[in-house]
Amino acid sequence: QLQASGGGLVQPGGSLRLSCAASRSIFSVDAVGWYRQAPGKERESVAISSGGGNTYYAESVKGRFTISRDNAKNTVYLQMNSLKPEDTAVYYCKCIWSAYHYWGQGTQVTVSS
Repeated sequence: QLQASGGGLVQPGGSLRLSCAASRSIFSVDAVGWYRQAPGKERESVAISSGGGNTYYAESVKGRFTISRDNAKNTVYLQMNSLKPEDTAVYYCKCIWSAYHYWGQGTQVTVSS
């Protein structure tokens, strides 16, 4: 249902944009979000946008990451700027429709010089 893409290797200070394409309309989604899991760590929320327009960012990414969506393309984005080595992780997108949670496959982001 969800296809994530856009990960890769980037130098510190660089930028990446992740995309999450849904196979169904996201117009009426309850919420969309991006999460990440670094090696040896638990999965954590990075950015969440509710259907009502409220947005949450993890403290560690505030001012650097931006979640957005294009309803016409059924796609959710995560723009990541000023990347740091500690942002290295597998990133996952999630959409919630009618209280059902759908996860995309992960996309690897590696920040290294």
